[in-house]
Amino acid sequence: MMRRVLTFIMAGGKGERLWPLTKDRTKPAVPFGGVYRIIDFSLSNCINSGLRRVYILTQYKSASLHRHIRLGWNILASELGEYIELLPAQQRVGETWYLGTADAIFQNMYALDMDKPDEVLILSGDHVYRMNYYSMIDSHRDMEADLTVGVVEVPKESSRSLGVVEVGSDSIVTGFEEKPAVPKTIPHKPDKIYASMGIYVFNSRILLRELQEDSQRKDSSHDFGKDIIPRMIRKGMRVSAYNFLDKSGRNPEYWRDIGTISAYYEANLDLVQVDPVFNLYDKDWPIRTYQEQCPPAKTVFAGEEITGRVGLVLDSLVSGGCIVSGGRVQRSVLSPHVRINSYSNVADSILLEGVNVGRYAKIKNAIIDKDVSIPQGMVIGYDAQEDKKRFFVTESGIVVVAKGTEIKWE
Repeated sequence: MMRRVLTFIMAGGKGERLWPLTKDRTKPAVPFGGVYRIIDFSLSNCINSGLRRVYILTQYKSASLHRHIRLGWNILASELGEYIELLPAQQRVGETWYLGTADAIFQNMYALDMDKPDEVLILSGDHVYRMNYYSMIDSHRDMEADLTVGVVEVPKESSRSLGVVEVGSDSIVTGFEEKPAVPKTIPHKPDKIYASMGIYVFNSRILLRELQEDSQRKDSSHDFGKDIIPRMIRKGMRVSAYNFLDKSGRNPEYWRDIGTISAYYEANLDLVQVDPVFNLYDKDWPIRTYQEQCPPAKTVFAGEEITGRVGLVLDSLVSGGCIVSGGRVQRSVLSPHVRINSYSNVADSILLEGVNVGRYAKIKNAIIDKDVSIPQGMVIGYDAQEDKKRFFVTESGIVVVAKGTEIKWE
């Protein structure tokens, strides 16, 4: 049955609000949770849902994403008609690159002609969640909908960064607005909205017709949320909502749009909680990724408590290849090959691959991108004014050190 469904993952976004983490990579390729990339969650959902015909649409700074897919996701049997295939922007139908989410699909309509699916599943490659897409596709078929939009309950205050969906009592969508300042709330829940998850199930024939019509419009931004969906609602087409709820059917499931530095930081540190809302250790729904061969993580100098030289890790995620050599790590996420040297202290921070923390350094409330060496004795995250002289600092005080930054410290 799933062979009737073709999946597109949108992975071409710039991720400007995640800068400087997106200075050298597209948003779906940003590392997350120690060993993953953000796109791994959508791809793992596809594999676990039984969807084995997947196209990934790429455009902006996509080299590291292409490498990750080639190394980690070449796992399907092409002789059985299964594939995860990259589709970079290539001006197939005109002189432009992808102009928007809808235009990206339109420029690859030849894929629909080749595969001839009954339904098309469209996903964003930059959200963190666990979802069985089969349930949403079944709902789409049961509702006999032209389009089904995945929605999740979130606080009303989130509306400025999300698409807001207005849903009637019969699960039919009556309105869709991108990033409204004054959103339509859920009936009887004035502090909640239905946020679009960026997940759509289209009947293939309907999708082709709407994209062809949209491509001719001069007043369109060629985007699903801004153009295609509102226009389908105005036409009176059958647009349904799939409410993403937990097994009890009462509470919203975990879903995070980590489009800002603060959201990225909080979602990572959610994982180090004693009982995290999002569980990476569910064997029934594994999250796949590419992982190079690394030696086990290691802590050393446990016998020098008197001098304070103790390799200690508390409430943290520590990836393979890490060495905590006489330093202290607490409530943090360490990607592979991070080294924490003696007498240093790292707290409430995210350290990406290859970071080296020098002796006596102190780091808190920080994100240190790949291949950064923190000099001996340096202090990050304790004095916002000093940090702003060297690094990017968010309004909430999170310090971000960009990939490969060479730090001079005396």
